[in-house]
Amino acid sequence: MNQLVECVPNISEGRDRGVIDAVTAVIGEVEGVRLLNVDPGADTNRTVITFIGPPAGVAEAAFRVVKRAGELIDMRRHKGAHPRHGSTDVCPFVPVRGVTMEECAEIARRVGKRIGEELGFPVYLYEAAATQPQRRNLADLRKGEYESLANKLGTAAWAPDFGPNEWNDHTARCGAINVGARGFLVAYNVNLNTRQKKLAGEIALEIKEAGRAQRNAQGKLVKDAEGNNVLVPGKYRLEACKAVGWVIPEYGRAQVSINLVNTAITKPHQAFEACRSAARDLGVRVTGSELVGLIPEQDLLAAGRYYLTQAGLSTGVPKRQLLETAIQSLGLAELGPFDPRERVIEYQAGLGDGPLVSMTNREFVDELSSDSPAPGGGSVAALCAAQAAGLVAMVGNLTAGKKAYAAVEQQVIAIADQAQELKDFFLAAIDLDTDAFNKVMACFGLPKQTPEQQQARDRAIAAATRGATRIPLSVLQKVPALLDLAEQIARLGNQNSLSDAGVAVLTAAAGAEGAYYNVLINLAQLAGLNQSEEPTFLDATRRQASELMTACEQKADTARRTIRSRLEATL
Repeated sequence: MNQLVECVPNISEGRDRGVIDAVTAVIGEVEGVRLLNVDPGADTNRTVITFIGPPAGVAEAAFRVVKRAGELIDMRRHKGAHPRHGSTDVCPFVPVRGVTMEECAEIARRVGKRIGEELGFPVYLYEAAATQPQRRNLADLRKGEYESLANKLGTAAWAPDFGPNEWNDHTARCGAINVGARGFLVAYNVNLNTRQKKLAGEIALEIKEAGRAQRNAQGKLVKDAEGNNVLVPGKYRLEACKAVGWVIPEYGRAQVSINLVNTAITKPHQAFEACRSAARDLGVRVTGSELVGLIPEQDLLAAGRYYLTQAGLSTGVPKRQLLETAIQSLGLAELGPFDPRERVIEYQAGLGDGPLVSMTNREFVDELSSDSPAPGGGSVAALCAAQAAGLVAMVGNLTAGKKAYAAVEQQVIAIADQAQELKDFFLAAIDLDTDAFNKVMACFGLPKQTPEQQQARDRAIAAATRGATRIPLSVLQKVPALLDLAEQIARLGNQNSLSDAGVAVLTAAAGAEGAYYNVLINLAQLAGLNQSEEPTFLDATRRQASELMTACEQKADTARRTIRSRLEATL
């Protein structure tokens, strides 16, 4: 699946499981679309639904969700703690892979137009899909919530982008639907040891980007020339952060409810720490936090790195350790179990470890030793490189925190960080190599009875073989940097682990040569296909691979001789 779009509709029902199930059931009717998460809230009376798939499929599923929710939810009876506009309050489209923000905005416009025309729901476009600057911000668009629509609809200023501009029985039942395009939004609640909504609200005012309304010495609101409240930033103001305070009786506590609309600017751990500081000023304590819906992996990894750094520990550790540090430090499991396999969007979308990487050592080697041609040498070459990177990271982590190596601690932690990144790249290549080989083999099964079929088959084999060549080439491209790290950690790191650094050099060199062999055998296959477009690819790839292999051999030889002589000198 080359293109992936996420959609996160929020429906105004969080208590009736029958309604929630009926709405989410329509997603499974659309081919290629996968339901990732359903997160209902009884007190908010709202359910966050997350699904992912190709653009056309996601657009169809989104329309069906809005249609079904409109059939089952009557806004005239709705009450809940969360601001809302309609039966489907928001329906944002989020680019995940191979899709631009503008393309998602166009999907939002098409879906919004269809909702307005076919369902007769008032539709407002927001964020990247907005048609008017003043409608870009959802909070501004939804001001006054559902209850304000009776006065807004029918006016020129609040004419919907699509659908009827009138208040009648139909629009009173469905409310207004906000359809948009945005980046990843992380809905995140910080728990407090109080039931006082006012205190949670004070903390929200201190951290939210918009700030609070300014008051003069007499306590009256200060207005600008146009009569609007003058806003002043809070003490712990965070960009791209929206926040309110509320009380959740189900939890017996108040929360600061936060929307982080751009986690490239402000991440959850930064919001958590800002709430801790603001709470401390008020004599309140933060006890933990709650994620609503899904979160990008990088946001949790960033939290793990932050808290390890705060503790003076190495950040060059495996992802699972970073994730566990983040979960514990943010108190994400305080209100219920928190399983990253269920809450991280990449894992839910099937973008985590592949089947080979997920095997035990025994399972992998058993599969390797069977009569199946894949996994084969390409996957093993990638595994060698991954093991080398793991050893480099290990030596870095065995060095960090040691008094004798305090002068180089930051350097070895940086080496361990880079090695972990390379390790994950090589691990992914294990499955990618086998997948690419299987695609080549599938092309050999194409029909070849006619000259046209033979030509089409050859073209397909050539394209798949080029793809299969690029995987080991990408491994070979990364090994020189890995060998540099191995040489550095051997020189700077814990000398009790010098042999481990030496084995890292050996396995990295084996990974490089194995990848080189796989590049060459794929190029030989291409050379026999007599495809007119192949000579340029063949020549350029062969030259690049040869240069990379020479560089790897030189780096490995130098590092191997140095490490061997130093080890022998210890006797």
